[in-house]
Amino acid sequence: MVREQAGAVIVLSDAFMTAHRATLARLAAERRLPALYGHNLYPEAGGLMSYGPSIPELVRGAAAYVDKILKGAKPAELPVQQPVKFDLIINLKTAKALGLEILPTLLARADEVIE
Repeated sequence: MVREQAGAVIVLSDAFMTAHRATLARLAAERRLPALYGHNLYPEAGGLMSYGPSIPELVRGAAAYVDKILKGAKPAELPVQQPVKFDLIINLKTAKALGLEILPTLLARADEVIE
């Protein structure tokens, strides 16, 4: 990213990236790269912002599936579900460190702002 002079970075969430979220956030900050992540754990670890499926909603949906299966539903007959609620989380401390001003309209849309 440095060699190619990237102006920003998008980090997709998977188990490997999430396990190394603090390192990824630190490296992006050291290189002064604004970064958007797909999981809410990244801003909590110092990342700039995340936009992705609401984890509590995903857990509730999974629990509802388990409940149906325990009550006798056949897993193959249950419909595939997609996330319907997405959370925008902004870390203002990181934005300030990067010299970025977050527009008030974006802050107003955020589900959580870390100060």
